Amino acid sequence: MMSRLLSDQENAQGSSLGSHASLREVHSINPAHLMARIESYESREKKGISDVRRTFCLFVTFDLLFVTLLWIIELNVNGGIEKTLEKEVLQYDYHSSYFDIFLLAVFRFKILILAYALCRLRHWWAIAFTTAVTSAFLLAKVILSKLLSQGAFGYVLPIISFILAWIETWFLDFKVLPQEAEEENRLLLVQDASERAALLHPGLPSDGQFYSPPESEAGSDEESEEKQDSEKPIV
Repeated sequence: MMSRLLSDQENAQGSSLGSHASLREVHSINPAHLMARIESYESREKKGISDVRRTFCLFVTFDLLFVTLLWIIELNVNGGIEKTLEKEVLQYDYHSSYFDIFLLAVFRFKILILAYALCRLRHWWAIAFTTAVTSAFLLAKVILSKLLSQGAFGYVLPIISFILAWIETWFLDFKVLPQEAEEENRLLLVQDASERAALLHPGLPSDGQFYSPPESEAGSDEESEEKQDSEKPIV
């Protein structure tokens, strides 16, 4: 018990020292470098979507296209696209059709792109919903349907859909959201450091702060000297 308490204290001290070190590192940066970092962070914000979020949306699109490709191959293998498409779509049967797995991929694509690309959501609830629906539907379909007796695609399509859904969940929860939160905290630290640096080390005055005295008229110095000579008493 004592060893566990000591290890927790050491971890807490290490994390606090790391945070203080990062703060000292930020505050020790040259103000010019601070302004450059702020401009770089602001340019990222103006882009509207981060690079890691764009990668996530690209993977969601890959999920839809890959499942669609597998479904089209399955249609072509089982007697031609037109005939099999009519059988699986118009004469839909839950126990033997792959059309619902394709619709499940379309469902994931629409929800995730709407939530994380258009609305730029910073929470995990949307992908938790899509992953839960996908997992429950695929498990029920594998248990109740006859897909496993229809050849290789009876295994491939459900397994691929299940794996892709959970990869999307892992990528968002462990890559996208933490990295965006870290960049936001870093931007706040840099802005705070730049404000303190501006107070402690004010820069050169701007063009509007320079004072230029009015120009004297030509010959004013000579006239003042003549007046002084005329005002001198004659000895």
